[in-house]
Amino acid sequence: MVKGQEMVFPIKKDTIRLAMLGMTEGNGHPYSWSIIINGRYDPAALAKCPYPAIIDYISKQPANTLGIAGAEVTHVWTDDPGDAVQVANVAKITNVAERAEDVIGHVDAVLVATDKGEEHVARCRPFIEAGIPVFVDKPLCNNRTDLQIFSKWVAAGKPLISSSAMRFSKEFAPYHRATHELGKLRHISFTMAKSWETYGIHSLEAVFPIVGPGFVSVQNTGDANRNVLHLQHRDGVDINLVNIYDLAGGAGMMTLAGTQGGVQLRFGDTFHAFKSQLAGFIDYLRTGIPPVPWHETRELMQLVIAGIESREQDGTRIYLKDLE
Repeated sequence: MVKGQEMVFPIKKDTIRLAMLGMTEGNGHPYSWSIIINGRYDPAALAKCPYPAIIDYISKQPANTLGIAGAEVTHVWTDDPGDAVQVANVAKITNVAERAEDVIGHVDAVLVATDKGEEHVARCRPFIEAGIPVFVDKPLCNNRTDLQIFSKWVAAGKPLISSSAMRFSKEFAPYHRATHELGKLRHISFTMAKSWETYGIHSLEAVFPIVGPGFVSVQNTGDANRNVLHLQHRDGVDINLVNIYDLAGGAGMMTLAGTQGGVQLRFGDTFHAFKSQLAGFIDYLRTGIPPVPWHETRELMQLVIAGIESREQDGTRIYLKDLE
């Protein structure tokens, strides 16, 4: 896109230029996402990346698995300017912006690579108003007011999507709306580390494609560091989600149980999930068809919000119909 030229969406270009924007403490997505999209990295610079898990799973990938055809991260900006320089060195990104808004007029789409939902309206607004397509890291938001703003933007036709990589997990995908061999699905449990505010969406989006829309209520009887939730689904499925801050050993473990069988699963391939998620964004930019329908994203955000509100109200059951 050139300054003064109206953005045309879907994007019909050989190579879509992307900006990677923002970095919050504990979230190294600008490093990994830029490498996955660009298909290249400097090994010496990667060795200095402050996220050992990223070094581990990226360095294990054969070179031919890296890269998403027809897309390139050409610009990067982070809250700490020094981080942007590091990311640029690692993923061989040409341009480091002084301000996030400086990429307007030079890229075709942006990725807001931060996981603080309460900041996302402000981070996205300049690009939404400029008509630039936006991918927002999970969770899209964590309060009712911001969800209303995002809903209005989507209703107005603004190109905007958000998702968790858990939806694209190869370990869980075979069970997406396909649990018939288990009989009538009756119970799901899922465990995850970190906070509900940032990683609750991982738990939710691992489960949601399996049962589909139709959540009725959420009850969180835990606290800020140990969120313990019971969700009810209209299809008669009871779901227990546990987000305990230091539960690294149990992150991504799922049990599916039905009237005729059960199965236990565990998320493992981070690279595959991220690459599939990012490829879905590039496909969206080319086709205009979102990989996750907005009505699902909206319901997922209602579940995130209900989990927070229930905990703050000492475990009160929150009904999704009351969040409409």
